[in-house]
Order: sequence, then C-alpha cells, then structure tokens
Amino acid sequence: MAHKKMDNLTPVVWITGASSGIGAELAKQYSKRNINLILSARRAEVLFKFKESSKGGAKIEILPFDINDFDSAPKQVEKALLFFGRVDVLINNAGISQRSLIIDSKFDVFKKLIEIDYLGTVALSRAILPYFISQQSGHYVVVSSVMGKFGSPYRSGYCGAKHALHGFFDVLRMEHQKDNVIVTMVCPGFVATPIALNSIRGDGNAMGKDDQATRKGLNVIYFVRKMIQAIDQKKWEVSIGGKEKLGVFLKRLSNKLLHNIVIRSRVR
Repeated sequence: MAHKKMDNLTPVVWITGASSGIGAELAKQYSKRNINLILSARRAEVLFKFKESSKGGAKIEILPFDINDFDSAPKQVEKALLFFGRVDVLINNAGISQRSLIIDSKFDVFKKLIEIDYLGTVALSRAILPYFISQQSGHYVVVSSVMGKFGSPYRSGYCGAKHALHGFFDVLRMEHQKDNVIVTMVCPGFVATPIALNSIRGDGNAMGKDDQATRKGLNVIYFVRKMIQAIDQKKWEVSIGGKEKLGVFLKRLSNKLLHNIVIRSRVR
C-alpha cells in the first residue's frame, strides 16, 4: 500500500485511548504544538468533535478502532501511515482498570484485562515495529502504572497486565536499540480521571462510580504536562504521582515493608 510522501520536518504523534482521561488531555496539549496528530479510540464521535473544535497548531487525523481487535492491528498501522507518511511516536494509552478481590472475580475479568491492557498494546506495537525499523527511528510511549511496579488489593488482574507490559517493552528496547527505537514507560499514580468509573468489577461490569483515591489524585493537566516532558526527554521510565509513587522505591528496598504499608493503606 502506497504511503504519502514523508514530511521529515513535522513529527507525527499517534495516541490510543484518546477519547477520555489521560488520552484526551494528551490530545489537547499536543494539539497546541506544530505537529501531526493521529487520535484513536472506539468512540469516533468524541474524537471527531475534538478535531472540529481544536484551534491549536497541529494537523489532526482520526483513526477509530478497538484495541481489543488484535487482528486489525496491521491494517490500523497501514491506515495511520497513509495520513502523514510516517509515525514518530506511538503513545499506547488505551486500557481499563479493575476494582475487585480475586475471590470475587470471574476468570473472564482477568482475561479481559490481559487482552485490553497488555495484548492489545503488544499487537499494535508489534505491527508498527517494521516501519520503525525501516525508518531507523521510532518512539514507543507506554502508559503503565505504579501498579505495574508493585501490587495492590482489588487490582490483581490490572497489576498483572501492567507488570507484563514492563517485561515486554524492556526486551523490545534491548532488541531494537540498534534501530534507534526508544521506549518510555510512564507509571501514573492516582490521577483524577474517569478510570475508576470505567473500571470493571468481579462480574465484568463497569464500576459506575468514582473512588476517593482517584478523586484526590493529581490534576490530569499537570500530570500530562509532566508526562510530555518525560517523552520529550526520551526517558526510559518515569513515575508520576503523589505519595503512592514511593511504593516503586520501597519495592526495591523491602518487599515485606511495602506489603505491610499497602495492607494498612486500605486503598480501594
């Protein structure tokens, strides 16, 4: 399939999960830059509405799809490349969270979390890898979580999927450093977004309500500003949050100490 002629002066940023939360704020802040922007999510109408109302300097294209449709990933990459002839930064942001105890959770809940939070990201990232290799440059940004570095009750499947992302992308970085491929792992703590509202319960249904930790989390505008700084600096990994991000360091110091602190915190 033929691609448009490459514009080597204008970077192309592709954001998944761009219809709400961190993804929507990423779209807002990047739209103010002189870049080419591709926005993806399932809710096409939200993305097109944003494009129509945007008054920033970015050229915006919309590519709706479901991250859970693994087989369509190569086709979505081809479509993305047709817009501007290249992709420089892929921000893997799409995902869901969980609020349920292991004993109360159906197996399908764990399967869904792995498919959306891990395998969907792997499928899209694998599909675009040959293009990053051929252009001898590319930047993967992966929205993980501090829960991708340590565990917390009520988030077992979510933690498992986020832990898996670190293993996969650490290896991708090793294998393709020679191709000038960069990986930035972003680990948010609590951020004030709809993530808790949309998280799934043990029966697989959405929570439909917020939680105190999320409501009191970092302002999403501030969080995304710090995240974009880390992307611009091409950091390997960054944790952005409140006191919960200290768990990343406590895990290295003493897993038992961290275990006891998390148990006492009673965060849900």
